Amino acid sequence: MPPFTILHVCVGNICRSPMAERLLTLALRRRVGDRVEKLYLSHGAGTGGWHVGEPMNAPAAREVIKRGGDPSGFRARRVSGDLIDMSDLILCATADQVYDVLQLRPDAVNKTFVLGEFGRLLSQLDLKVLPPYEPTPQSAYDRGIALVVAVDAVRGGGAVWGSDGQWRQPPRRSDDLRDPWGMADEEFSRVADEIERTVVPLAAALTG
Repeated sequence: MPPFTILHVCVGNICRSPMAERLLTLALRRRVGDRVEKLYLSHGAGTGGWHVGEPMNAPAAREVIKRGGDPSGFRARRVSGDLIDMSDLILCATADQVYDVLQLRPDAVNKTFVLGEFGRLLSQLDLKVLPPYEPTPQSAYDRGIALVVAVDAVRGGGAVWGSDGQWRQPPRRSDDLRDPWGMADEEFSRVADEIERTVVPLAAALTG
């Protein structure tokens, strides 16, 4: 049984998606301890290839450390169809990255969200509709899949991007996560705060 897998996507995969990747892992670890590695995989990629192989951007790494996370071992990657296929939930920094993901894999529409959009929709969900959580790979996977289906249903059933190339259920502009690259540490802190507003409730929903 593979772990329930969350893919975080931004442009370069050195600032926003790495922070989201590691802050979600941190939030999950705080709830399930060392079992997190058997139950969940939080990973990331970028839509561009300029930074492939690079570590996390330094101020992003500092922000992760400040919050108790671990940026070590990170290397930037470019998003691919294979990474999309292996992931059960895809959280993008902005609507632009949702478009890029769905250009690669249109059938990923039901599991692909803007990060802030997912957090907003999750807050509207009654978690009692989900199967109970147990600390086993099968239970974690089943609850994770059910969560994605339920949040997608709140959104309207995956109809975020139509075959006519138009948004059917557009995310709000406020859902987008602004790119902090090249800005002061205070901007990275603001972005990390926004990320945590989604990934902390997500971790709680996944682990019951």
